[in-house]
Amino acid sequence: MNQPPDNNRADPSPIRYLDGQRLRRALTAGIHKVISRQEHLNRINVFPVPDGDTGTNLAFTLTAVLRETEGQESANVGESLTGIADAALDGARGNSGAIFAQFLQGVSDASEGEAVMDTAGFCQALKEGAEYAEEAMAEPQEGTILTVMRDFAQEVRSQVASGVHDFKELVERGFERAKRSLANTPKQLAVLEKAGVVDAGAQGFVDLLEGILDFIRSGTVVEVRTVVEPDDGDHIPLIGMNEELLHRFCTECVVTGNAVDRRKMREALMKLGASSLVIAGSKQKVRVHVHVDMPDAVFRTCEEFGSVSSHKADDMRRQTDTVHVNRGGVAVVTDSGADIPGEDWERLGLHMVPVRLHFGERSYLDKVSLTPREFYRELEHNPLHPKTSQPAPGDFRRLFQFLASHHDAVISINVSGALSGTCQAAAGAASRVDPERVHVVDSLNASTGQGLLVTYAAEAARAGMEAEDVIRLVEAMRPWTTTYAVIPDLSWAVRGGRVARSKKVLADMLYVTPILTNTPEGLLKAGGGFFGKSNITRRFAHWTMRRLQPDKRYRLVVGHCNAEGAGQELRDMLADKVRNADSVSLTDAGPAVGAHAGPGSLVLGVQEYVEPAQMLNELNRTTKGKARVGAAFSRETV
Repeated sequence: MNQPPDNNRADPSPIRYLDGQRLRRALTAGIHKVISRQEHLNRINVFPVPDGDTGTNLAFTLTAVLRETEGQESANVGESLTGIADAALDGARGNSGAIFAQFLQGVSDASEGEAVMDTAGFCQALKEGAEYAEEAMAEPQEGTILTVMRDFAQEVRSQVASGVHDFKELVERGFERAKRSLANTPKQLAVLEKAGVVDAGAQGFVDLLEGILDFIRSGTVVEVRTVVEPDDGDHIPLIGMNEELLHRFCTECVVTGNAVDRRKMREALMKLGASSLVIAGSKQKVRVHVHVDMPDAVFRTCEEFGSVSSHKADDMRRQTDTVHVNRGGVAVVTDSGADIPGEDWERLGLHMVPVRLHFGERSYLDKVSLTPREFYRELEHNPLHPKTSQPAPGDFRRLFQFLASHHDAVISINVSGALSGTCQAAAGAASRVDPERVHVVDSLNASTGQGLLVTYAAEAARAGMEAEDVIRLVEAMRPWTTTYAVIPDLSWAVRGGRVARSKKVLADMLYVTPILTNTPEGLLKAGGGFFGKSNITRRFAHWTMRRLQPDKRYRLVVGHCNAEGAGQELRDMLADKVRNADSVSLTDAGPAVGAHAGPGSLVLGVQEYVEPAQMLNELNRTTKGKARVGAAFSRETV
């Protein structure tokens, strides 16, 4: 919407100074301009990798700044910039976001203690901002946002030296120089020239300047939504889609300490064979952005320099596929609580937000910086029992923003809300991004059962179904998708606080091997078991098969808690004996179940299977369609 004119601006008189209020309103206008261009920036994103997220990263970074400016009231320009730079550092995402955050850090440091900023101070602040941005990069590259920032700063300095002391005129002339610099970026980077585009990060910086200039001229801030609709125009044929990425994960974290040595940190991270390294911030707080194959190596290295938080690792291979292969339609997201065979992850182009794992003060990203097998080794040898924490809403929000700019709709299917706050975090993020196009569904399940529902949704989406129909299918299949876990040793559940020690004592006295299952409300409770501890795999298979009906089709997924041999045995038995199985797969069971079931446990997801198209026809034909399965799968216990 349009806001009232800025009464603080004397127009058409020259603007001789900036105070906190003028700065915030001008920056707000520039940020909204960048946000409005998010989709275009994503489409022209070629360098350093063509993963189509520069617009999303800049929007995420600048939205953090926007929230900070909304909460500020100070007229002091130095104080305002301190808060803005800190917010940018906390919210920075991606290569361009990290560089821009460091640019603001330089501007802030140059303005420390200043109540107002005159044109001379403006020159110095821009100069330091450009220098800070260059120093943050391990391998500065011409033809990027860095070049345009420096050219803009140099033009402003040249104009002030020639006697120009009106901010409006300075920004106008600096903006024209920045546009020429932007137009020249393809001549400086061959990858841009080949693709026929300018640098996306540099374009974002020019868009910011244009928004600021529009505000200076008009005195109004034109607000836009954080996420814009996908562009219906022709998709720019980006290069690189058939080329192997140098590294898979765009990895980021924040390091805090008393005196963080950024030079030594840069040297240590470069020894990992990393690329696109940017280290932004101050001696007290640093944001690291780097491309690597092993995110945990980055986090371990950074721990040598301070306390590490805000772990993030985006799969650039999956993002590139989204931009070049799977664009449009419905994107399906889940959290790492879903245990899904690797071939299905790749086949269906699924997206994952990792749950965070903590062994004492050491944190990991589930299935990204810590594999299931590494988790079980740590579980067995670490005296500290792991704790899990739901992903921050920002983790979901950034992925939702990225996917919403490339797809018609996004559906996130998450671990049961009765077991975790993950679903709530996803819902909060969806409401902030675009509640009309980003949808969150509670699976009322976990592990392999959750994975079966995610797979079902993705297949429906791949078949071209609309988001509303995909959601209906998932909700219809929920009651008939069940997870079972056979637990040889309840010690792990006692350690995790999920089972009272008295119940373990009773189970041991009765020599019972318990089986847990999900309830219709999404809880995990005892669903049966058998006496004795021998032949557990075979007995679990027979226990399951007695509950399958011969006239129904099933999909089965076996998950193992660091017990691959037993898992393979169970999979083979079910594949051989269950003649009406549509598929029987094997995968690792992650920490969502494994932290409480413990090593050696087996998890089984069972879904009565109907082709999505057939199921949708039945749902459309009768209001009783959701009860179609009837009593097809018995929940009877032993």
